[in-house]
Amino acid sequence: PKLEKRPVIVGFGPAGMFAALILAQAGYRPIVLERGQKVEDRTASVRRFWEEGRLNPQSNVQFGEGGAGTFSDGKLTTGTKDFRIAKVLEELAKAGAPDDILYKQKPHVGTDILREAVKNIREEIIRLGGEVRFNSQMYDMNIRSMPGGAALSSILIKQIDDEGKYCGEETMECGPVVLALGHSARDTFRMLSAKGICMQQKPFSIGVRIEHPQELIDRAQYGAPAGELGLAPADYKINHRCQNGRGVYTFCMCPGGQVVASASEEERVVTNGMSYHARSGKNANAAVVVSVGGADFANDPRRAIAFQRELEAKAYAAGRAAGAYAAPAENVQSFLEGRGQLRIGSVQPTYDRGVTAADLGALLPGELADTLRAGLRAYERKIAGYTAPDAILTGLETRTSSPVRLKREEDLVCTQLAGLYPCGEGAGYAGGIMSAAVDGLRVARAIISRYAPAEG
Repeated sequence: PKLEKRPVIVGFGPAGMFAALILAQAGYRPIVLERGQKVEDRTASVRRFWEEGRLNPQSNVQFGEGGAGTFSDGKLTTGTKDFRIAKVLEELAKAGAPDDILYKQKPHVGTDILREAVKNIREEIIRLGGEVRFNSQMYDMNIRSMPGGAALSSILIKQIDDEGKYCGEETMECGPVVLALGHSARDTFRMLSAKGICMQQKPFSIGVRIEHPQELIDRAQYGAPAGELGLAPADYKINHRCQNGRGVYTFCMCPGGQVVASASEEERVVTNGMSYHARSGKNANAAVVVSVGGADFANDPRRAIAFQRELEAKAYAAGRAAGAYAAPAENVQSFLEGRGQLRIGSVQPTYDRGVTAADLGALLPGELADTLRAGLRAYERKIAGYTAPDAILTGLETRTSSPVRLKREEDLVCTQLAGLYPCGEGAGYAGGIMSAAVDGLRVARAIISRYAPAEG
């Protein structure tokens, strides 16, 4: 059948961006709604937060054009083997990413180049007849009954000014809606739950960021500084299964990068890692995280989100004496011994808002803190110096992936609501830039295979 209304994409991270691009290339003229700002304005908002502590809750490291990946290391590696990966890499290269992403084993863009690439993809979607509306948040849905179930009939959109404040609203009748939320869209999750949309609790991980001198990692991996060997700064990925059955692993490792303030809610501290294409910083950083799952939250996604928020509030309170959104930090050896001490030596903390000494173990449930300690001790056996006295932990890392999965059928439509297509990381079907982009392609193809484009 032919669509009566143009498809709508909610969210303009990797999943929404690539869903919109494919639909635009196929002549469907999608309408994109993004609660945050376009990348040029978003970069200014993020910079203001890092420098002044003024958070825009609608446009920040988590929300805005390009999604959370725009302020990350820009790694394009993924554990998936989907053939669509080639399409994602080709489009990124056409949009300005380095051509070497087409053949490197570990393709990497860097946040500086990625910002330009996502802007160029947006402009291509518009050139092909699509529409991209920033500062526009879907905050509610109207649902109609139909034989055999329910269908989405229209969505309610809230307009937001550049300070993140409400400034108007509208109702939009819609065709298919691709729900490409990020993992931090907690207010939208609440709305979906209130509408009776089934959400499952999905495993995720929490922990801390660790920083070492990049030279230490280079020597451990190469035997000498990377520059002396003409090699790129070394990275690493470590996993360890503890006796209690939980996994401890490193995540989003950023060679030559920095730890960044990544809050999307006021009076909460969230950390993440970022690097530029050159990866020329003095420190290496990575998340060291422990897995949590259904058994920890009685399979209730609301409890999982509440757990994240509680940890982020504790982290904010622990760092508050040093300034708004300062982060709690301590040396690795101090964490292993439960002393809550911070001594600055060969590692200068890179977290933008500043750090202050705190007992990170006391911010976490005891079992999880002890599991992280066991993992760190195991890592020392794999990378000599990993728990060196000067290495620094900054907390907390809570947004590794979505704690929620929205159920969908084989045709990728929401189990309970015809017309709604849960997609990407926030919906629980991806875990990074590439897997989210690939899921966006899959959902776009599902719509194309089912409907012809609307006329006019």
